[in-house]
Amino acid sequence: MDLFTHSDRSPLPPLSPQERLAWLRLIRSDRVGPVTFYQLVARFGSASKALDALPDLARRGGRKNDFIPFPQSRAEDELAQIEKHGGVLLTPRDADYPIGLSEISDAPPVITVLGRRDLLHNKMLAIVGARNASLNGQKFTRRIAQDLGQAGITIISGLARGIDTAAHEASLETGTIAVVAGGADVIYPKENTKLYEHIICEGCLIAESPWGTEPLARHFPRRNRIISGASLGTLVVEASLKSGSLITARYAGEQGRDVFAVPGFPSDPRAQGPNSLLRDGAILTEKAEDIISTLDGFFSARHGKSDGLSENQQMFSPLSPMSEPSENTRDAICNHIENNLSHVPVTVDELLRTCQFNISEVQTVLLDMELGGRITRHSGNRISLLE
Repeated sequence: MDLFTHSDRSPLPPLSPQERLAWLRLIRSDRVGPVTFYQLVARFGSASKALDALPDLARRGGRKNDFIPFPQSRAEDELAQIEKHGGVLLTPRDADYPIGLSEISDAPPVITVLGRRDLLHNKMLAIVGARNASLNGQKFTRRIAQDLGQAGITIISGLARGIDTAAHEASLETGTIAVVAGGADVIYPKENTKLYEHIICEGCLIAESPWGTEPLARHFPRRNRIISGASLGTLVVEASLKSGSLITARYAGEQGRDVFAVPGFPSDPRAQGPNSLLRDGAILTEKAEDIISTLDGFFSARHGKSDGLSENQQMFSPLSPMSEPSENTRDAICNHIENNLSHVPVTVDELLRTCQFNISEVQTVLLDMELGGRITRHSGNRISLLE
């Protein structure tokens, strides 16, 4: 099976309008992130049933005040705004949802899409880099984005100034996708207003955040995992060591995608990120053929193979419920979790290795404690005590 096409995708029944609204309400509810969302759907069989169970789960998890799920009226208003502006709300149950994105463990349960949804079926490559990009860096980006586009690869980036802008502008004719940190209707930065307008007319724009959301610092890493997850690989052109571009590259590696980097002059701070990636095994990139040859090998290796349902797709089918521990066992698990966690995140796997309890029961208690506001979840399947 081709990882990034839908021809062999195992079919799942479409969501009813009521269940689609329930998906939106569930992911917009307090303390429900993507991983928690999928666990809830797996536990209860549908988002509608999970919404009904949320108040009791939060109470059992230690929440003192009442848990009120996201109101239906607000979800209906969000859907109305999206449709009014010619957009659509996609879930991984929809054929237009990017299949590569659906296969990451924290895939967005809902995304807002404006523009050409047909581009979401294409092979995509992410191009990211410095906002304060050099003229040479921008020139290189435009050339390689054009060359990749002419080879049938759609370019995906984050609509930031610098390298992102150059990548989008150069690939408007062949296919470009912008992933934004805020709502799909919020243009950031404002200087890219005309580019934004061109993209929603000629390309495609994706947003995970609710309609009308102004982008905050915490939204950008979440955006970056979408850029890398939807792509075959990520190319970093220029970036400092602490830039968001390196976060995108790290996500790409964790998601099993290729990382490409353009070498730079050592004395330029914008070269430190790509050069560091190259030392860690990224693929040295000087021209489009360096990327295309790697991707061709990827497709040849996967030709004729089928992975069946992705991990998240499996969660959308009715599953056996998560194990419910007895009251005494629940208390013992809670004590163990609180004694072993701190405000410094650790992976769930690390915690499970310290437990002598049934893993499914521990997962159940973790979910309840998260909804109860006693623990918080971080990227990379990590958790910590809530500060």
